Amino acid sequence: MSGTLVVKCGGHAAVDPVAVCLDVAELVLAGRRVVLVHGGSADIDGLARRLGTEPRRMVAPDGVSTRYTDDAALEVLQLALGGAVKPRLVAELGRAGVSAVGLTGLDGGLLTARRKGVRRAVVDGRTVVVRDDHSGRITGVNRELLRLLLEAGHVPVVSPPALAEDGRPVNTDADRAAAAVAAGIGATALVLLTGAPGVLADPDDERSTRPVLELAEGGGLPGGVRGGMAVKLVAAREALTAGVPAVIVADGRRGRPVSAALGGAGTRLVTPARVAG
Repeated sequence: MSGTLVVKCGGHAAVDPVAVCLDVAELVLAGRRVVLVHGGSADIDGLARRLGTEPRRMVAPDGVSTRYTDDAALEVLQLALGGAVKPRLVAELGRAGVSAVGLTGLDGGLLTARRKGVRRAVVDGRTVVVRDDHSGRITGVNRELLRLLLEAGHVPVVSPPALAEDGRPVNTDADRAAAAVAAGIGATALVLLTGAPGVLADPDDERSTRPVLELAEGGGLPGGVRGGMAVKLVAAREALTAGVPAVIVADGRRGRPVSAALGGAGTRLVTPARVAG
């Protein structure tokens, strides 16, 4: 699917979904094929609190923070993504003049994953053995389903959860899902939109955006990277390693955010092999 673009619309509350959808629609009407992948951390956390379930995070030994998805959290996640975030994005794309089809990873086996086993993590400040987390790592993408939708002129709007090997849903990180989708369909670019102008050299200074950042093919992440940006860099490395030619982390708060990223805004991620090439 040459020329296909995958855009990840971040779940950060500051990201402007209307601007993202208008820009995606403009690209599609100009002839570009686009898959829109989304999370929804702000919506998930907000719904959890309204339902009396406090959101929890856990930190893996490598320092990457992820959502602690027990039974209640998985139910909230599915309600928030499938019942609030996705319909909003599909409706906005429709208002902008393009046809969008909302899908979770469960639909048509779009995203398959391997359930994570028992592991140690830091939860609520304590190192514990986690046994009840319903999360997984993506192992497959139904590229044929996406191809059919794209060839018919639709914009697939994709989100977790994914389908585990036991036939049950598991949460997966949306940035890494976007990377897997981009690799699976042979996308020419992956744009990860977030609530910052790019990857910052100083996390407290938005003027310190790095125009290019080299990621080691294995091992740790650059110093100073924290929070959700760490996961984005893991996703970027996975996409680049799988052959996606261009990965950009860019500002989802501005007008025409995708076009701006493709035009040079944000941070372009590269691996040593790409630099050498």
